[in-house]
Order: sequence, then structure tokens, then C-alpha cells
Amino acid sequence: MPEKDKPGWLLLIHQIPPKPNYFRVKIWRRLQKLGAVGIKNSVYALPNNDQAQEDLNWVLREIVEGGGDASLVEARLVEGLNDEQVKEMFRAARDADYQAVADEARELARGLPRKGEVPEEKRGEIEAAVARLQKRVADIAAIDFFHARSREAVDGLLREIEQKLAVRAPEKAAAPAEAAEKPRGATWVTRTGIHVDRMASAWLIRRFIDPKAKFKFVSAREHRHQPGELRFDMFDGEFTHQGELCSFEVLLARFELTDAALRAIAEIVHDIDLKDEKYGRPDNAGFEHLINGIAMAHPEDEVRLQRASFVLDDLYEYFKRKRRGGET
Repeated sequence: MPEKDKPGWLLLIHQIPPKPNYFRVKIWRRLQKLGAVGIKNSVYALPNNDQAQEDLNWVLREIVEGGGDASLVEARLVEGLNDEQVKEMFRAARDADYQAVADEARELARGLPRKGEVPEEKRGEIEAAVARLQKRVADIAAIDFFHARSREAVDGLLREIEQKLAVRAPEKAAAPAEAAEKPRGATWVTRTGIHVDRMASAWLIRRFIDPKAKFKFVSAREHRHQPGELRFDMFDGEFTHQGELCSFEVLLARFELTDAALRAIAEIVHDIDLKDEKYGRPDNAGFEHLINGIAMAHPEDEVRLQRASFVLDDLYEYFKRKRRGGET
């Protein structure tokens, strides 16, 4: 059947035994996780697509194996509820989900100082709480099929908290006098076997800091530092991890690169490199798989950098256009 002729909804119609009670709750939770909305007693709807059909088929199978009865049908609404009313039911459900996160974000924000830095003893706890809330927003967004209105508000609240947490970053990454200006045609040195932070940092250097940069990939144990060389992501390097910042973040701060698209990439690199899920971006896993694939397929550092640069160029363009389009 042509896509345009396909009925707009999938309906799971089920009858579940009253006992055991935990089984009813289990199925209800499963449907909630999929984003399904109850339009009648024991009738749950999802937009009609291949993924929804697969997901609901698994739920149907689970109901039947648990002693219940269920049917999955494609439906076009004719009388009673119309398409827009059902879409509004989906939006209302997701609005409630976003509002719950927003309430927690407001409570978290109330505990932050109005001015100045977040106290060091609270920072780790707050960063972990923000990461959890961002993960919940990403999970809700995955089932926000009709663009609920409350998404923008919760994103704004979380951004405000992140901005307060970032107040100290420029101080932690204060540049020494010799690194205050962008180098030109410098020799940049890092450890061989480059991976996510070094790949991304080298790309950042060549594209935004020093377009004529020359790179040396060396053994950290055997390398002898030469005058004029700039080391990154190396012990005692000029540009390396500082506090809770990865090398990519340090470079952003030291050269005052405030591009929002670069900030988004920095969050992904941070989480993968430091493995702390500070930002919990939904993009992390996919980007990590790409970087791991590059590293597995190409032992040569120059080739790794070249391949990673293609990926990062496109990722940067994606975030840049996404921001320009008003999305978050």
C-alpha cells in the first residue's frame, strides 16, 4: 500500500486478566515507554509506522503469552475522535512529561547562587542531576511525535542551569601569555593512536585555530619537547585536561570559541572521553561508534584525523543549521 494511503493510526486493543495485578502494570508501563496513548478503555494508539508496528507486536505477544487477548489494527478515524484530537492527546501526555522534568529543574535551579560560581562541594551533584534530567528530556523527545509545546520551556531551564555551572570554566582554563593569540603554522604535538579527544581537538585546531597547523603524533615516553611546539592532550602539555574539562573544552575556552555548534560537539566529546555522562546527549552513542570504527579500521594517525574531520565537519554543520532553524 502506498504510504499516503496507509491508515494514520495503529491501535492495540487488549484484554488482560485481572490477576496478577503486576502483569497489568507491566503492560501499562511498556505502552507508556513507547509513547502510546489510551483513546478508550484498553485501546492504545500510536502513529502508524514500521517502528510502532514492531513495538506493538512485541507488546501483543507479551499480552498473549501472559494469558490475555490482543489485536493490532490499522485504523482511520471516521466518527467521534478526529486526527487532530488524538494528536492533541499525544501532546498533552508529552506536555505532562516535560512539565515533570521542568518542575525538577526549577527546584534544582532554586538551590543555585544567583551570582558567581556554584560551590565546589555542590558542583558534582548538580552536574549529575542535570545529566539525568537531560537524559529524561531526550527519552521524552523520542516519543514526542507531535511536538508538544512544553519542550522549549524545559530546554530553556536546563540551559540556564548549565550557564551557571559554566561560570568558572574560563578561570580553570586561563591562558598563559604565550597562548593568548592564535598560532599560525605551528607544530602541534599529541600522542599517537589518536582517539575521540585528540581527533576532535586536532580538527578544531586546523579548522578554527591554526589552519596551517602541522601535526606530530609521538610516543609520550620517547618524545623530547622542542621549542615552539604546542602539545595537546599530553601530560604537561600546553593544552590538555584541566579539572573536569577535556582537551577539546580547554581549547574552546583558551581561544574563546563560543560557537553553540562547537559547544554541542564539546559536550559529546566530553562524555565519551571522560565517561562521566555529564551532559547525557542522545548523540553520544552514535558518534562514539563512528569514532571507534575509524580507530579500528585505520591505524595511521593522519588517516584517522582525515576520516574524523569529514565526520566532524558534517556534525558541525548539522548543529549549526539546527540552531539556526530554532531547534535545541
